[in-house]
Amino acid sequence: MKKYQLLAIVLAIASGCTRTGKVYEETWQSLSGHAPAPEWYADAKFGIYFHWGVYSVPEFGNEWYPRLMHTPGNFIQKNHLAVYGDPNDFAYHDFVPMFTGEHFDAAEWVALFKDAGARFVGPVAEHHDGFAMWDSEITPWNSMDKGPHRDILGEIADQARKNDLKLITTFHHARNLQRYNDPVKYEKEMAIPDPNRRFDKSHYPFYENTPPRTEDPELRYLYGNIPEAEWNEEVWFGKLKEVIDKYSPDIIWFDAWLDEIPEEYRQKFCAYYLNHAEREGKEVVIIRKQDDLPIEFSVENLEKSRKNEMNPVVWETDETISFGSWSYTKGLRIKPVEYLVHELIDIVSKNGVLLLNVSPRYDGTIPDNQREVLHGIGDWLRQNGEGIYGTRPWYTFGEGPTVQPSGEFRNAGAFERLRYTNRDIRYTTKKNTVYAFVLGTVPEGEEILMTAFARGNVPEGMRVSKVVSLGSGKRVDWSLEEEGLKIKAPAPANEVAEAFKVVLK
Repeated sequence: MKKYQLLAIVLAIASGCTRTGKVYEETWQSLSGHAPAPEWYADAKFGIYFHWGVYSVPEFGNEWYPRLMHTPGNFIQKNHLAVYGDPNDFAYHDFVPMFTGEHFDAAEWVALFKDAGARFVGPVAEHHDGFAMWDSEITPWNSMDKGPHRDILGEIADQARKNDLKLITTFHHARNLQRYNDPVKYEKEMAIPDPNRRFDKSHYPFYENTPPRTEDPELRYLYGNIPEAEWNEEVWFGKLKEVIDKYSPDIIWFDAWLDEIPEEYRQKFCAYYLNHAEREGKEVVIIRKQDDLPIEFSVENLEKSRKNEMNPVVWETDETISFGSWSYTKGLRIKPVEYLVHELIDIVSKNGVLLLNVSPRYDGTIPDNQREVLHGIGDWLRQNGEGIYGTRPWYTFGEGPTVQPSGEFRNAGAFERLRYTNRDIRYTTKKNTVYAFVLGTVPEGEEILMTAFARGNVPEGMRVSKVVSLGSGKRVDWSLEEEGLKIKAPAPANEVAEAFKVVLK
């Protein structure tokens, strides 16, 4: 009997059938039947990923080192010339053996991310540079065959599931294709006077007599110098299929330039991933930037920025732990716990999710100053996470004097300079409770006024039964007045943000 049941399952999978009977076709109309943000994702609120790869080796500039080492006049090229010599003699692929990762410990990393409060974790599966962080049969440039000789994604996936965490894989490889190997396109691009703007749609510049122009059968997979039709099918789509089949991620996240991938391939990917999830009985998430996929079935991502008002559907910010590069560089300035917790609270109050990036060193160590911040976030969430996880927006996201710009990458600098005050308050809700977060601390005994509770603002008949400090677990003195909810500030439970549980009758 078991033999025939197994045969039936195999035949069902082969024919495209799913457990629910739902099959997605390779059309936007069919794909729009997928709910973009399942409840588990809306509840999770916080995830951690990491930029770690061959670009981590020079520890200089940023994760765009492989592109900018070839760009005339760029500060990264100047560094490369001074430290390693001519990039045509010491090429990007020469860094690969130096990407050793000898201290990488998937169990320890995942434990650290879980301690920080993350509910989903994973790697940058592949950045623009063409190096795959998994055991790949498609490209020889992968972390099992070269560099650390470890299946980074596979080991993280195993540990995530052992710790009851969801798995995210992020893909930036839409930019890897060399789009200028056609002579006409090349001549047109070379007419652009600014060398930093040449070859904008590909990661590697296509200057003559440089490694990115190689015809070497192995190196072409790193530098993306492959005919476009072949690359779209076998490399861009092929790598996604391989990761889906081998590791079954819960979230697939795309960086920008996905609009450079032909529409038919974007549809093929989405249908393949969603049908795979249906067969496994999983609810999965597709996340994209800009308008690269229809919003009906994907989640919007805002890089280093966020909504300045409450959003009716779940969205995401991806942010990095430093004020500099996404990958580790020497002297990297790390953001304080307060900065990142305030950002998390603000995002969650507006129906968002935070994906935080960590920057390990080439040898697989996560620097102590990053660890300290992660532990600090975790400490705060252990006190106050009840008001974050599983919550939903209230009727208003908050109040206070601090004004935010709109959520666009061009405003990333303005967001980075933003600092909240103890008069900025954010709200979330769950069941019969409203959670109020003061983005700072108020001296003991002083009055905190929450105008969101003013009689003319809240639904008629709303009553408060008690107010509790989440940090201490103790009741606090309060009164509900015409102008709002007044709370007598208790002794601060922490120096980051005070959280109050307002229980309604």
